[in-house]
Amino acid sequence: MISRFTDIVNGLEALGKTYKESENVMKILRSLPSKWDAKVTTIQKAKDLVKLPLEELIGSLMTYEITLEKKQQEGQDKRKKSISFKAITKEEKEVEEEKESEEDEDLSLITRKFNKFMKGEKFRGRRC
Repeated sequence: MISRFTDIVNGLEALGKTYKESENVMKILRSLPSKWDAKVTTIQKAKDLVKLPLEELIGSLMTYEITLEKKQQEGQDKRKKSISFKAITKEEKEVEEEKESEEDEDLSLITRKFNKFMKGEKFRGRRC
């Protein structure tokens, strides 16, 4: 961004239009995106923009940009680390289905035997 700005300013100087350094500082601060608002406000409050050298502003903005990129990278790393999925292969799925079907068969067998037992109890109860 800074190189593009200096290219434009140099082109304007070649055409005869010159700007004061303080005007260039203000133009750069106004052109920053909204996520930089906190930094812009800090610079405006802490420094005298009329006396602030352009190089110092650029250095400060580059430092802030590196800090933002680090924080963003750390946030992405945390998101990458926290995602985990349990993978089940087809074989494991088949084994689980077999276990479930065996359990269903066992349950139905127990149910039939219990019903048979209960019928037998009713029959014995009537004899007595």
